[in-house]
Amino acid sequence: MLWKVSQRTRLRRLFFEGFSALDLAEPLVSFDATTDARIVRQFLLDKDFDLVGIRRDGLVCGYARRDSLNSGQCGDHLIPFCADSDLVPETASLVDVVRSLDLNRQCFVTVLDQPTAIITLDDLEKPPMRMFLFGLVTITEMVMTDLLRSKYADGSWQELLSETRMAKAKALHEERARRGQKVGLLDCLQFGDKGWILSYDEEWRKTVGYQSRREMREALKELEMLRNNLAHTQAIIPHGWQRIVIACCRLERNLERDSAGGSNE
Repeated sequence: MLWKVSQRTRLRRLFFEGFSALDLAEPLVSFDATTDARIVRQFLLDKDFDLVGIRRDGLVCGYARRDSLNSGQCGDHLIPFCADSDLVPETASLVDVVRSLDLNRQCFVTVLDQPTAIITLDDLEKPPMRMFLFGLVTITEMVMTDLLRSKYADGSWQELLSETRMAKAKALHEERARRGQKVGLLDCLQFGDKGWILSYDEEWRKTVGYQSRREMREALKELEMLRNNLAHTQAIIPHGWQRIVIACCRLERNLERDSAGGSNE
C-alpha cells in the first residue's frame, strides 16, 4: 500500500523543518574595524580560524580572512556580506545551508537579522547533518520501494535485474525467512537495485529530473556511497562534499515528485 499523503507530509516536515541552521552553527568571533589587523591575525592563528567578523558601530557588517590581515586595521580588509549567498536565518533548513556553502564554503547565520554565527564545511560532519542526510536517503529508499511495489505488483521487476543481483536478493530473502522475518523478495533488494529497476521507467525517470538511465544510475550510486559513509560513521568531508551538494539539491525536489507520482498510482 502506498503511503498516505499525511504520512509523507509529516516525514518531510520532520527532516526539512526539524533541523535548522542553528543546529550546525558556531558563534562568530568579531572585532571592531579599528583593531590592528596583525593582532586579529595572530588571534585567528592561535584559534585555527580562517576568518573573523568585523564590527562597525557595534554591528557585524562583514568579515575578513586571516590571510589578508597583514597590515593596517582589520576594517581595511573587510568583505561585505552578500545577502543572497552569505547569509541564512537561524531557522533556515539544512538544504538552504548547503546551497549557501556550495557558493562560498561558509555561510553566516543571522539572529534578529544580525550575523551572529557561522557554518563551515567541517560543521557538516556534526550529528544533526549526518542524521538529516541519512534520513533523506532512507525516505528516498522507502519511496522507491513503494513505487516498485505498485508499478510491478506482478513481480515483473525481476526481469530487469541480472542473475547475480537476483541471486543475492534471494539469498537474503531466504536468510531473513529463516530468522522468522516476514518480508517480500522486493524488500531484500539493495538501494542500487531499486534505482536500477526504476531507471527503466522513462516517464518516472524524467519526472524526477533525469534525462537518461545512465544519469540516474550514476546519481543513485553517488547517493548510495553517501549513505554507506554515513552508516559506517566515515568522514563525508571533503571527499563526500559533492555528494552532499547533489543529495541536498535534488532530494528535496525529487522526494516531492516521487511522492506525487506515487500518490497517483
